[in-house]
Amino acid sequence: MTSIGQIIDENSSRTLAPAAVASQVALMSVVSVAAVITFNVLRPKNKAIYEPKVKYHVGDKKPPPISDSLLGWLPPLYRTTEPELLEKFGLDAVTFLRFTRMMRSIFSAVAFICCAILLPIDAVYNLKHVPSSGRDILSMLTIRDVEGSYLFAHVAVTYMISILVMFFVWRHWKVMLHLRQRWFRSPEYMESFYARTLAIMHVPKKYQSDAGIRAIFDSVQVPYPTTSVHIGRKVGRLPELIDYHNDIVRQLEQVLVTYLKDGKIAKERPTVRIGGFLGMGGIKRDAIDFYTAKLQRVNKAIEDYRREIDTRQAENYGFASMAAVPYAHTVANMLRNKHPKGTDVTLAPNPKDIIWANMNKSPADLFQKKVVGFLLLVLVCFFNTIPLFIISILANLSSISTYVGFLSAWSTASPGSFAFISGVLPPGISALFGVALPVVMRYLSRFQGALTHSRLDRAVVARYYAFLVISQLVIFTLIGVGFIAAEQVVSEIGEHVSFADIINSLHSLPATINSTYINQSSYWLTFFPLRGFLTVFDLAQILNLVWIFIKKSIFGRTPRDIREWTQPAEFEYAIYYSILLFMGTVALVFAPLAPLVALAGAVVFWASSWVYKYQLMFVFVTKVESGGRLWNMIVNRLLVSVVLMQLLMALTIGLQYGFKSFLWLTTVPPILFIVAFKVWIDKTFYHQFLYYIPSREELEHAQVHSSRADASGNRIERRFGHPALHMELFTPMLHANMMPLLGEVYKGPIGNDKAKLGEYGGKKLSAQVIDCGIKFASVEQRDLEYDPALYKRDRGELDWDARSMASAAIFGHRPSESASVYHQKAAFYSTGGDSGRSSPAPLNYSRTNMQSEIELSRLGQSADDLPLLHDRGYDYPMGRQTPPPPVPTLPPRFASPSPPYASGGGVYLSPAEDFREAPLHRPYTPSREGLNHATTPPQYNLAGRGARHPV
Repeated sequence: MTSIGQIIDENSSRTLAPAAVASQVALMSVVSVAAVITFNVLRPKNKAIYEPKVKYHVGDKKPPPISDSLLGWLPPLYRTTEPELLEKFGLDAVTFLRFTRMMRSIFSAVAFICCAILLPIDAVYNLKHVPSSGRDILSMLTIRDVEGSYLFAHVAVTYMISILVMFFVWRHWKVMLHLRQRWFRSPEYMESFYARTLAIMHVPKKYQSDAGIRAIFDSVQVPYPTTSVHIGRKVGRLPELIDYHNDIVRQLEQVLVTYLKDGKIAKERPTVRIGGFLGMGGIKRDAIDFYTAKLQRVNKAIEDYRREIDTRQAENYGFASMAAVPYAHTVANMLRNKHPKGTDVTLAPNPKDIIWANMNKSPADLFQKKVVGFLLLVLVCFFNTIPLFIISILANLSSISTYVGFLSAWSTASPGSFAFISGVLPPGISALFGVALPVVMRYLSRFQGALTHSRLDRAVVARYYAFLVISQLVIFTLIGVGFIAAEQVVSEIGEHVSFADIINSLHSLPATINSTYINQSSYWLTFFPLRGFLTVFDLAQILNLVWIFIKKSIFGRTPRDIREWTQPAEFEYAIYYSILLFMGTVALVFAPLAPLVALAGAVVFWASSWVYKYQLMFVFVTKVESGGRLWNMIVNRLLVSVVLMQLLMALTIGLQYGFKSFLWLTTVPPILFIVAFKVWIDKTFYHQFLYYIPSREELEHAQVHSSRADASGNRIERRFGHPALHMELFTPMLHANMMPLLGEVYKGPIGNDKAKLGEYGGKKLSAQVIDCGIKFASVEQRDLEYDPALYKRDRGELDWDARSMASAAIFGHRPSESASVYHQKAAFYSTGGDSGRSSPAPLNYSRTNMQSEIELSRLGQSADDLPLLHDRGYDYPMGRQTPPPPVPTLPPRFASPSPPYASGGGVYLSPAEDFREAPLHRPYTPSREGLNHATTPPQYNLAGRGARHPV
């Protein structure tokens, strides 16, 4: 009688199933070509989907002309150069495209080396030493059965791969530093108010006032003064109420549009189930009446809350503007590790980038959220082992078919379809389960306290990438090892081996690990064709078209939906970076073991570089420009991938020769090279990448803003006041052809009025008012799409100040009551009492008094504290009119030669209306100690009258 072990050996096809891989490659190639054809056919007639940026762009940054011909989208891709991309689409987009180009260059070179050197060696060894019954066309092209000195050819290739990666990283790091410094000197950045603003986090209660923020800067003796300051103000639950209100408006609009679809009233009024679970239980209510009553209640709640909100209460964060962009970067650079008065002083992010809900979190709150978020992340990883187990079973169908009757019969009756399913299904299931993971990662990262959307992107890349590597590389391989161990035990049980012998035979299990993780390359050879198809599928935007069709045909689209869908969507950098990095890690890890995986990775990276270039040029926009801030962390993870490749090669040599032989140590030097290279990269590039380091000439010609200009315009409060204080609430909108039916929907008097909509730039539209006071704006067909002029206004940076309402304006704050040398008492908290936080205004105000208050205390004589710019036109106090002293040598730490790409060595200088050169504050010499100058900050309550000190 044939033993079960023989049955396994005879009937189970090897894990490297050529038929399964071939079927997946063939299928994905066919559907990818079909997707490209679909894209070419649909693109000319669906420009709102495939070319929205042609219509919606900022300023004159219009994408290059694109033809409607079948392949008319290709010429702009290879004709558009990187400088043009940087000018029109921003540094974040250029950074992503440079990363894709770097990856395709790396893997083109890696695939060429591996295929040219390792494939012939592996094939020759298999033909000479492995019987034909023990090999197939794919196993011959891997290291699985290679032994002896042939293995060291693979070790030598890992040295070459490490050198290649370091070369390309160094080359692209140099270019990225050049691009980053060029971005710092661009007109958009130099004229942005946030670029010369500092953020002060974790402000102690004693310093939670405008005067307190100034005192913090006085205490650290920075060489440049602040032109305006602003302490954050508590807004309580107002942001939550506004979000809740806007969600209700969306739900009410959708219910009404569905009920009044095509200008006709449906037969039955829509209902909503309150309570219950999965459509069971609960109470059914009329959806229109339910959301209308809900909207009425939340409107009243917001009005009451805004009347009662106490904006005198300060938060533990604030902002301070400097006179010029170089000054802000210099001060941020000086204070990056000093934590004055226990605070953290950094460059302020773009206000659009701030996640305001996380700004006021204390260190204790952040620690708690990080711990809880980490535990939730571990829980998600644990539950992800369920789909991984399913994928592993599908990837090893041939191994388990012996034990499952219908699988055995299927594989015997139809080996072709069996191989097809075993090749197509595993990567498909993996992609399906991976759809929700980025959303979960983004939620957890935000929960853990990310302060900005760009920092949130960095957190998502770090967590999602680590999750993919741990789950789909490490755990997936361990599950495969478990299958091999179980197969070995079952085989020996079938041969009636005793339990003691089975336990003793497990010592040979480590020898099977080598072939196990190499055999997993068959799965990755089916994974890369799927990723290539998904990349092309993104280009075709088929899911987007299908969803719009379903939404329009079945539910109807609200005016708000149409407005939001006509403008360009935001590009999910974090998700795409994570996926590309994970593909790069897989390709690098398996490159010396199974060179075809590296070749598959190179093909996918070439396709990705062209597809994503089209999407960033014509389809997607960057949410908030961060200046390529993700570059450093993605390079770090690429270098980690090289280390993982070396560790796996060390494991392979150790398993083949035994770890006692110490031959595995031949794989260690490249790891040390990578570590040393990373240290050198950080010292050479990273610091200059973080900060704008001006040259001496740039400091002398910097565009300088005065305190008076910043204070009179109240700019810092406009830009960095909490948006909930000036955010406009949504007004319900309906299609114009549905408005006559509103009287039949709401029984009662309907009035006519005008509604001023912030979504339309303050434009007044015809509206109807129902008896409870809710307005419904009427939107004509011609007004449904987003207005390109409004899009330019909303996306542009330079007009942001003009259209932004000061947060205090809602409460009667006049522009004249702005932050100055002393904390002014604004209208909404200038009343008497002891609850205010504002410091009392000075009784005797004079130029001399002001000068003594804003002069910084004496600086030390270290190189870091020397003044950086001579004071042309500076009027000294006490009537002194002596010429300014010669300019001291610029500290090397904050100086750099003029960049070669800046014309004339200078920077962009715009017309300086309303600007004057701010006086510079120099360290006093001992001979000037007689002047009115305090060396230590005054010991008074900086938090204002009535503020309680923590016990």
